[in-house]
Amino acid sequence: MAIKPKYVKQLGKVLLEKYPQAFNADFETNKKSVSELTNVESKGVRNRIAGYITRKKGGAAQTA
Repeated sequence: MAIKPKYVKQLGKVLLEKYPQAFNADFETNKKSVSELTNVESKGVRNRIAGYITRKKGGAAQTA
């Protein structure tokens, strides 16, 4: 598992604080919400942020 860059965590936390109702445990939904709520142009960065938010919401399976 890769370590998330600081900017991904910071933006993910800000988005969760400002728009908690826009995100859930589904990655595809979170991807769309990140695209609508930010001006991130990079698909890779958008996916990392959406993945971080999904993980925080409990959508990803926890591995040991």
